[in-house]
Amino acid sequence: MNPLDHAHNARMDGDRYHQRSMSETVFSSIKRTLASAVRAQNWWLEFREMLLKAAVYNFRRNVRYP
Repeated sequence: MNPLDHAHNARMDGDRYHQRSMSETVFSSIKRTLASAVRAQNWWLEFREMLLKAAVYNFRRNVRYP
């Protein structure tokens, strides 16, 4: 293992790494259940589509697990 790898591992913050893993899990779930790509053509519509996908994901999750 490279000495730089040891330095990077020593600087990793466990709490922040866990938050990243949770967000990656949610992104993966959204892609699997609601489609993996946005279909809008300009940035504002892409942004709106992503917000709607996140809202639908949260709604479905709350309905499933009251």
